[in-house]
Amino acid sequence: MVRPSRSTRSATDTVATDETLRLVRLPLADTLRQLHDSDSTVALQRGIEALRRQIDDPCSALRAASAVDDVTTFSRRYLFDALDQIAAAFTLERARYYAARLLRATLEVRTGAINDIDLNRWKEYDDILTDSLWLFDRRDSSGVHRAGYWGNFVPQIPHQLMRRYTRRGDLVIDPFAGAGTTLIEGRRLGRHTIGVELRADVVEQARATLAAEPDRYGALCALEVGDSAVFDWHAALARHGRRSAQLAILHPPYFDIIRFSDDPRDLANAPSVEVFLARLGDTVARAADVLDNGRYLALVIGDKYAHGDWIPLGFLAMNEVLQRGFGLKSIIVKNFDETTGKRSQKELWRYRALVGGFYVFKHEYIFVFRKK
Repeated sequence: MVRPSRSTRSATDTVATDETLRLVRLPLADTLRQLHDSDSTVALQRGIEALRRQIDDPCSALRAASAVDDVTTFSRRYLFDALDQIAAAFTLERARYYAARLLRATLEVRTGAINDIDLNRWKEYDDILTDSLWLFDRRDSSGVHRAGYWGNFVPQIPHQLMRRYTRRGDLVIDPFAGAGTTLIEGRRLGRHTIGVELRADVVEQARATLAAEPDRYGALCALEVGDSAVFDWHAALARHGRRSAQLAILHPPYFDIIRFSDDPRDLANAPSVEVFLARLGDTVARAADVLDNGRYLALVIGDKYAHGDWIPLGFLAMNEVLQRGFGLKSIIVKNFDETTGKRSQKELWRYRALVGGFYVFKHEYIFVFRKK
């Protein structure tokens, strides 16, 4: 049996912040092969301890200088957890299995067809959500992100969707760009983005905001004025040297809950739910025209009340998308805090709920579809 040494994890490990380690690839791989080929638990334990000391020593030959080319990077927490797992294995055979897995993570990158996630290191991606309930205690307000535009969604939504469903260099389109939240996240992640917004004044302000966001990857970040229900995406992509998109993110108005303008083309001004859904369907169809087959469309939307009845706007919109060549991949429920209008009236809304027999909205949906 292989038992972890008492010195396997130092006392400082539990309080140290995580860091990115730059390690010389081949010497690390050779050491891991030696661990894998250990002929006894004692030799394995000694090898793990020696490797940990080398990793912790900034002057060791294992730590890569800036001029070294053949480098692999690990988060310190991930690498040390992997070594702990090898040490804690109940059998030498199992320890060798874990060592071989860490060796593959050192030498090989194994990604899927639509994202940059290295599946040999899937445990490193603990910031990527895979559950259907998303709980955010606050919106990301870093950089140029602001919550001032009434109705914009939290940046964590496009961030998560782009990490899961795109690679760096892919194109993401947003038919309801608003203040540019999707485009800001795209610029940060190295995804090209094209957004459409009905109001010219909102586009002007969003462009100014985007200009202040650092452009680390040289990603396309374009905003156009237009009506997404009739917008010519083929022409827009051609203007920017692109032929197709790899992800569409739609965050339309939730019908008439918030009035954004007096423009009759604004979905928030649709005369009925039926007209709202038809126009949303037209928008989906336009976006689908330039979306590659097998790629994803995400719809962020919530429900509403009207005349005392709950209107399942989210699921009605979901069905509208399903009629346009998409299959449903996931339904995510995301929390949200009080709206601007309700923030100072929590007690009043609680009273109204008790009197009226309803529940106050605290969630919205993220429907994820795959183009057939």
